[in-house]
Amino acid sequence: MAKDANVFARVDASLKEQAESILTQLGMPMSSAINIFLNQIVLRRGLPFEVTLPVKTPVAAGSLTSDEFYAEIKRGYDDCAAGRTRPAEDVFRDIEAEFGL
Repeated sequence: MAKDANVFARVDASLKEQAESILTQLGMPMSSAINIFLNQIVLRRGLPFEVTLPVKTPVAAGSLTSDEFYAEIKRGYDDCAAGRTRPAEDVFRDIEAEFGL
């Protein structure tokens, strides 16, 4: 298949460098990786991977160090002292939506 089309894309410089470093270790030029990606889109008739938001899980207090736990408690106390509060019903509704409960 003749390669007679160009693709121009603006990407984050750091992301490009990281990807190039990995591809170099694999012995693959960026253009080959892009061709593989585009071929997979055609073969699968969509993206070759699932695109989703990361699943959030609540943090268990027991998984925090003492310093982390007390920092969270202090942050909550400071919020209350500064008047940054919300009705409990709103908080519970947001938690249920965020964590799929």
